[in-house]
Amino acid sequence: MTEKIKTLQTIHFALCAGLIVAYFVIGEISVEKLKTIPTIDSSSIVFAIIPFLAIIMANFLFKSQLKQVDRNLKLEDKLPVYQTASIIRWAILEGVAFIILILKPDFLIFGILVIIYLIFLRPTEEKITNDFSE
Repeated sequence: MTEKIKTLQTIHFALCAGLIVAYFVIGEISVEKLKTIPTIDSSSIVFAIIPFLAIIMANFLFKSQLKQVDRNLKLEDKLPVYQTASIIRWAILEGVAFIILILKPDFLIFGILVIIYLIFLRPTEEKITNDFSE
């Protein structure tokens, strides 16, 4: 069980590390850049809304995947479904972070918020147990 969770944690770490490196290399993050608040007009409002919609959609898909699991199974038997659901959720969040980075780099702060949220989704045995109990 611990090995399976470590595998999932390794995948999570790789996604987070890749995003962070991409933001530093492509986004050229600096304190001055982060201090400036992007102006949101009618053409760019979509890029401000997309991260929030992505978080909602990712969590909805994650929970709908977990609901399909038989509750009578042991936690170890539920882990492959949890891994699939987690990867789907992480992929959506990673995709949104890259979309913001590439298409609208003025909105880096929203991408950074998505990355911070993704970091907090690190899988642990306690979180896995809690997710299946909901």
